[in-house]
Amino acid sequence: MSKTAKSLEFKFERTISAPPSEVYDAWLDPNIPGNPWNAAEKFILDPKVDGLFYWSLKGTAHYGRFTVIERPGQIQHTWMSPNTLGLETTVTLTFKKHGEGTFMTLVHSNLPDHELARGHENGWNYFLEIFPEQFGNGSRKKYHWDEAHPSEK
Repeated sequence: MSKTAKSLEFKFERTISAPPSEVYDAWLDPNIPGNPWNAAEKFILDPKVDGLFYWSLKGTAHYGRFTVIERPGQIQHTWMSPNTLGLETTVTLTFKKHGEGTFMTLVHSNLPDHELARGHENGWNYFLEIFPEQFGNGSRKKYHWDEAHPSEK
């Protein structure tokens, strides 16, 4: 008899002042601040079904496989890192028209119930505070990870 471990799920919602196709494309564009690819020190990104990604930030590797790519409505991929205890988790993003903008939802599911995995809540909130700012007044802000997070000496 196997014992089922408790898992965590985090859900984040943002309203963004741009159409779903623009928000969807920006999420996959490593040049746009607020998505994980932009913050990476090293990355590989192949956003197609069964395409792989790898990104590293401050020496921590994150990697996975895209399982759903449906422009402009949904992106889903697996997510693994030391903070998932090496377990495969799932990240699902949806982009729905909301007035003149987009209602974006990110759900990170199947995380192990562990302190390291709980850190994803802060991580996704960090990115999702920066990402919507890229769509204000039709201009994009310049942003650099190092400027926002100076190295501790």
